[in-house]
Order: sequence, then structure tokens, then C-alpha cells
Amino acid sequence: MKRFTTNKRPVNRFRLTILASLLGLSVNLSVAQTSNGQVTTSAAPASNRFSLRQCIDIALQNNLQVRQGQLNVQGSELQLRQAKLNRYPTANVFASQAFNAGYTVNPTTNSFVDQKINSNNIQASASMILFNGFALQNAVKQTSYGLQAAQQNLLANQNTVALTVVQNYLNVLTYEEQLAIAQRQAETSRNQLERTGKLVTAGTLAEAELYTIRAQLANDELAIVNAQNNLDLAKLALLQAMNLSATTNGSPSPGTIEVERYELPDPTVEAYPVSAQQVYEAALQVMPDVKAADLQVKADAMGVQVAKARLYPTLSLNGGLTTLYSSLGALNITQGESAEKRTGEYVTIGGTQYDVYTLAPTTLRAVPYTFSQQLKNNLNRGASIQLQIPLFNRFQNRNQITSAIITQKTSEISADNARLTLRQNIETAYTSMLAGANRYRATQIQVESLEKAFQAAESRFNAGALNSVDYNIAKNNLDTARANLVQAKFDYIFRTKILDFYQNKPLSF
Repeated sequence: MKRFTTNKRPVNRFRLTILASLLGLSVNLSVAQTSNGQVTTSAAPASNRFSLRQCIDIALQNNLQVRQGQLNVQGSELQLRQAKLNRYPTANVFASQAFNAGYTVNPTTNSFVDQKINSNNIQASASMILFNGFALQNAVKQTSYGLQAAQQNLLANQNTVALTVVQNYLNVLTYEEQLAIAQRQAETSRNQLERTGKLVTAGTLAEAELYTIRAQLANDELAIVNAQNNLDLAKLALLQAMNLSATTNGSPSPGTIEVERYELPDPTVEAYPVSAQQVYEAALQVMPDVKAADLQVKADAMGVQVAKARLYPTLSLNGGLTTLYSSLGALNITQGESAEKRTGEYVTIGGTQYDVYTLAPTTLRAVPYTFSQQLKNNLNRGASIQLQIPLFNRFQNRNQITSAIITQKTSEISADNARLTLRQNIETAYTSMLAGANRYRATQIQVESLEKAFQAAESRFNAGALNSVDYNIAKNNLDTARANLVQAKFDYIFRTKILDFYQNKPLSF
């Protein structure tokens, strides 16, 4: 069965359900995702028997592109969060402790002294951009589109991995069926060899006929070996799709793993209900490949606006507080208490004699301000509005705008290429589906005819009316047709489900 490839870009979660649907399963294969885009999957089974669900989960867990896509989503989330935070003011606090000795400047008086000084400087500042050409707002939009594109790319990688596993899983089922056919063919040859031996012993057939049948049995046994080799290679491809090593100790080997068998009914070959153009139009609405490309175009368009904002003036609001302390800070001059003192003189008032007192001179004291007092007294407040107008910077802003426009045009070409690739993949899938239908229909008719021809040849051979060469030709033709029918069946089923997959249709039989 030919491998079907799709364009490796974004996808929707519905595509992961293709795994179960392709085999007619009712189990829900949606992959759980955490808020940061990481995929949680089940671990590998303890035994070497795998279901389709387990193969998908293991592949999604181990695939390096999926893991890289998860990290890309986390990085895009961080960029969006930072772009939103850039709209808020900035605030900073600065504090210093200094020790000086010798001839130096007193920071509180700005006078020179020859002493030891212990000083502190404390500052607080805040700034907020009021206008910068809407660069901050457009940067938020740009990173938001970038995050959505990363998420779509992650889904695309998951779907690519899922489709690869489905294809390889179906290949294993195909070669298992072909191995069973080869074994049945060999069993038929053994039975025929036994009957021919009896006829030769009875003298009805010549001994040469016996040798011819033995040669046919040897060919059938060789076909078994070839079918087994094809099966082992298909299992190896399935292991590789799950990123499991077939050579590491403790890892399953192609010869030991088994897959769950699903009986797929023979498909009814009918005309596909829609045209390739209709499939393409439906796919444009749901395929993450196209969505991611379009989102990247939008992100780069916002990048152009961010670049153009550098041509506009920037208006910002700034504010700050500063204060300081010095061990040689200014002195606090205070008055001492006044005291009464008897003069020794007397005064008579209304016939009564009183002592005469006087107040002692007031004393002045110089006391250094405390730490908290200095911080309070030295506090300085300030606010300003700053306008910066770009005039000339060696055309850097203009060149950045041109670079952003080139990036946008490149994304537009990538988006067109994503649509072209999608159309080509759908056209290829549709044509392959039609070819598969014709092949399956023709092979069905061929098998029915060859079965009747072989039955007649076997009856004539047993009756001695047909030689062994003609008998082997009839048998080989039937064996080849049966193997081709199995191949055509699985190929046609896969092709039709791929077209359903492109249209986001429920995949069921």
C-alpha cells in the first residue's frame, strides 16, 4: 500500500479520531491536552500486543516534532503574556549604603568635610507609556495570532503522526491477511500433493506430476517466507512511527509485537458523493494547515504596524521620589528651658511686699536629626511628561518597516503554497480513490472468475484430465488475485476515509 502524505502544518483535534474511525471503532481517541498545549497520553502496554489507540498514544507521546510543537506553544504563550504586561507601568526602587572617610562631601549639606560619613540614598521611580503609535496594542495582536498559529501547527503535527500510524497499522493488517492467504495456499498444495501421491501410487498419474506438485508446494512455502518478511517490515515501520526502538534491550522487536485484529467488511464500491473541488472547499474551512498559514499572515501584518509605530512620537509619564540620610546631616537647633531667679529686690504693692524674680537667658542646643527625620526632611517628589520625536536614526526605522513588509509577503506566499499543497493532496487522494475503486472492483471480478476456473482445474486434475503444469498455473493465478484483492481492499478503504477526513466528516462504516 502506498504511503499517503499530507502537508505538515496545523490541524484540528477531530483529525485524531480518524484512527479509530478507520477501523470502525467506537472508542474515543481524542487526545487530552493541558492548558499549555502538552499532550497527555497513555504509556506503552506491558505486553507486546498493541491496539490502534495505544499505537496513537505512544506515537504522540514520543514523536519529537510533536514535543517540539508543544514547546513552541508554550513559548508563544509566554510571548503573548509579556506583550500584555508591557502595557502596564514600570516601577523601580533603588537604595544604597555608602561609607566615606577623609576629605569628602557631606551629601546633605554639599559642603566639604574631613570626617567619616555613613550615608544612605533611597530612590523610587515609575514610568508609563501614554502613546507610542499603538505599538503595544499591535504587539499584543501579533503575539496572539502567533500563539494561534503555533497551536494549529501542533495539531497539524499530531494529525500527521496519527495518519502515519494509521497507514502503518493498516499495512500490518494487510500483510497479516496476505500471510494467512499464503498459508492457506500452502495447505491446499499439501493436500493436493497427498492426493497426487495416491494417484501416482495407483498408476493413474505419472510420477512427474508428483514432482511438479512438490515444486508448487516449495513455491507456496517461499511465498509464506516472503509474506512473513513483508509483515515484519510493516511491524518495524509501525514501531518506528511510534518512535520505539527495535534493537534496544527491553524494547519490542518486529517479530514479537502483535496488533489487534479488526474485521473490516468488504466495501461497497459506489460513486463518491462529492467532487474533488467540493472536498477542497470543505477542507479550506477546517484544515489547520491553512489556518496556521492565514494566522501567520495576520501576525506578520501586525508586525508591519509595530514597525511603523517607530515613526511616531513617544509620550510617556514619569514620576519619582528621592531622599537621603547622612551621619553628618543637618543639626536640629532647639531652645533650652527658661528658669526663674530671685534678684534680692522687693516691691510693695497695696501695702504688701513681694520678691522680685527674673528669667534666666534661654539656652540653644544643636541636636542631629534622626534617620527617619532626615528621610522625611530630604524627601523630594517629581513628575514629568516626556515627548520623544524620532527625527533621524540612519533610516533604521524605515528599513525595519521594509523588512516587516517582506516578512508579511513571504507569509502570504506560504499561505498560498499551503492552499496549493492542500489542493494537490486532495486531487491526488481523489484520483487515487477512483483508481482504487476501479482496481478493487476489477480484482473482485477477477477473483470470482479465477475461483471458478481453479475449481474446474482441480476437478479435472484429480480426474487425471489435466496436467500439473496447467493446474499450477490456475492455482498461482488465483493466489495472486486473492493477495491483490486484500491489498486493493485496504487501499480503497484508506483512500475514501482520507477524503472524509479532509471534510471533517464522522468517520464510520
